[in-house]
Amino acid sequence: MAKGLEGIVATESSISSIINDQLTYVGYTIDDLAENSSFEEVVFLLWNLRLPAKAELNEFKAELAAEMELPEAIIEHLRSYDLSTVRPMAALRSAVSILGLHDEEADVMDEAANKRKAVRLQAKIATIVTAFARIRKGQDPIKPKKDLGFAANFLYMLNAEEPKDVEEEAINKALILHADHELNASTFTARVCVATLSDIYSGVTAAIGALKGPLHGGANERVMAMLSEIGDEENAIPYIKQKLENDEKIMGMGHRVYKNGDPRAKYLKEMSKELTKITGQSKWYDMSVKIEAFIKEKKGLPANVDFYSASVYHSLGIDHDLFTPIFATSRISGWIAHILEQYDNNRLIRPRAEYVGPKTQEYVAIENR
Repeated sequence: MAKGLEGIVATESSISSIINDQLTYVGYTIDDLAENSSFEEVVFLLWNLRLPAKAELNEFKAELAAEMELPEAIIEHLRSYDLSTVRPMAALRSAVSILGLHDEEADVMDEAANKRKAVRLQAKIATIVTAFARIRKGQDPIKPKKDLGFAANFLYMLNAEEPKDVEEEAINKALILHADHELNASTFTARVCVATLSDIYSGVTAAIGALKGPLHGGANERVMAMLSEIGDEENAIPYIKQKLENDEKIMGMGHRVYKNGDPRAKYLKEMSKELTKITGQSKWYDMSVKIEAFIKEKKGLPANVDFYSASVYHSLGIDHDLFTPIFATSRISGWIAHILEQYDNNRLIRPRAEYVGPKTQEYVAIENR
């Protein structure tokens, strides 16, 4: 039996593939898209299985921009949290679920309605993340600007100022690189949920719950925690040696699917080098390079997409516990693509379990136990 369903093919999909360590979205390599595309174009690709014409892309961008504002009830709900204890992923999970209560089409299941809900969810998740980030600091949420792209709007709503080109490029690339990843844990969770013909809000909420777990999302936050604990470059190798001697896992290294290296990692490595230099924080990049080289030599494990995204987000001044919500802000595009695909050719997902418990037991009356 394959533990954790490793190696088991559970469905057919036309959305993304990982073949010979190469990630593609609808047949386009991640390299091609990361170097040439925008996040909005990638979302259109995942949902429609084709690249948009210029007019279609402009229309799609306008639709997303028009749907970014949140209902006031959601803002008030975020304000109602105990901000001293509530973590961003828990806040995001709850807010997305409640968002469904404010959508009159939440339970309308035809294709056109699902596409409209898809746009609302994709647009509003960025606003939820940034609104919560500001509210917990005692700041008011910032409304999006309709003339900014998705990546730029995210940073604008977070920081109350329009980002520099290099900052927008960094977030745009990060969003593209995290948009979909075949049948990962959260995507599978979304498909299992909506295979019951539950609504799209339920599917996305379930997926966020799966991403919240530290074995799926959260790796880049833990990478940054490790780098912060190391502190300075000269401490890096002694620290890692000690971790390895204690058989402790080094976050951001290796991948369950990629055996010869994560093809997404090099782009975030480049952005980390550039951004840490611009912000005068090159030690985070230099430290990361040393750790990567050491782990690769000792364990044969290259860096994955999470390793350098940590120093990229840190250099942008983003709170460390927002790293996984940013992941969700991107990956919702893939979740929705898979949800729509599941609806199009649905069958209830109901695997079996191999029973390994006791057999042939007989009931004993309670007074005789």
